[in-house]
Amino acid sequence: MGMRNFSELSEQEILALAIGSEEEDGRIYADIAERLHVDYPASAKVFVDMAEEESEHRRRLIDLYQEKFGNHIPLIRRQDVRGFLSRKAVWQMPRPSIQEVRKLAESMEAETANFYRLAASRTSDVAVRKLLGDLAQAEQGHERVADQLTEENLPQSVRSEEDDAARRNFVLRYIQPGLAGLMDGSVSTLAPVFASAFATGKPWDAFIVGIAASLGAGISMAFAEALSDDGSLTGRGSPIVRGVITGGMTTLGGLGHTLPFLIPNFWTAMSIAFAVVVLELGIISWIRAKYMDTPPMRAAMQVALGGAIVFVMGVLIGSS
Repeated sequence: MGMRNFSELSEQEILALAIGSEEEDGRIYADIAERLHVDYPASAKVFVDMAEEESEHRRRLIDLYQEKFGNHIPLIRRQDVRGFLSRKAVWQMPRPSIQEVRKLAESMEAETANFYRLAASRTSDVAVRKLLGDLAQAEQGHERVADQLTEENLPQSVRSEEDDAARRNFVLRYIQPGLAGLMDGSVSTLAPVFASAFATGKPWDAFIVGIAASLGAGISMAFAEALSDDGSLTGRGSPIVRGVITGGMTTLGGLGHTLPFLIPNFWTAMSIAFAVVVLELGIISWIRAKYMDTPPMRAAMQVALGGAIVFVMGVLIGSS
């Protein structure tokens, strides 16, 4: 059986749908609270309280349903009704940031209230319009409750602590692996690529060496990162994700100054490759300064020194 239009539902079916939706939203809040309780206990408390609020709203809807239609409540789900909002299961979601989950309570209720208002404007049935209007007002009330719960459980000091923790987690799980890969790919492949270029004078030979070095380094770094730490004690997240990030950025770092050697003219390819190296080292310095709390000048000097040493070694070896 296909999906039905919302306008085709009876008052009984709309009430059953509202009951099921409130139950689903409550379980989503509870699932998010479970995912947050270790790293962000204050925010987890907000979602526990929101789940309890949804449970109370569901109870009131059930009381009204039983009064009007009896004890049997048909199973009508969001995905059975065309145009109705659906919620993605929490276990299917990537690890959300603390800012995202704080906004989730408000956005869920706001979206549902908006849906009820739009649906009410599109039906000519007086009873259905009244019911949808009442549900929209109830959802607006839920939004105010969410704001109150956030204010009660998340004073500015606690919010700042959780923001700092979120930033640390982001750096540990994404920035550090990516930066390590980019630095390795950009710096370690300089010597073989430029040595090959100066030794043969043929851009294509340098390109082949660069491709091999970049892919080899990427695979090596991916496995090294993934096998070094399972994240259970350090909080660095999934080893597979870190491995993919590190390997991908390593390969990208090497490919940047390898691709210019597709240009047949030796000195044109060399000039563009050198400019790309300078850009790569600049990006690495910026990331170190922004996320690793390294003074900009020190970050630039450290990265430039390492890159220059490897570059000179490549040129000397290739010219010998």
